Amino acid sequence: MHEVLADIHLIILTPWKLVGLLGTLLFTARWFVQFYATKKNKKVTVPMSFWYLSVSGSVLTLAYFIWGKNDSVGIIQTAFPMLVSFYNVFAHLRHKDTKETVKPGGPEDN
Repeated sequence: MHEVLADIHLIILTPWKLVGLLGTLLFTARWFVQFYATKKNKKVTVPMSFWYLSVSGSVLTLAYFIWGKNDSVGIIQTAFPMLVSFYNVFAHLRHKDTKETVKPGGPEDN
């Protein structure tokens, strides 16, 4: 997957680079989702789609750093936030059937 798909000026696109770019796009898109939800609710809101975008973007970006680039700094930089994203998704799924909902924020929101 390291063959060159396109060479536009100084930008070389490979399949792994496309995986990394898609991961970065998804990871960045989560901030637009969070911004929209906060604007709509007129208070700071972190919707579940934020965490789903975080997980999917992190997995793709991590795959790029492991197999596409073999970059230890990128792996560490991506792996730890990905663990937090997975934790939040699992916490939400675990509490989904109960009356209690997982809400963003802390004691200051009560």
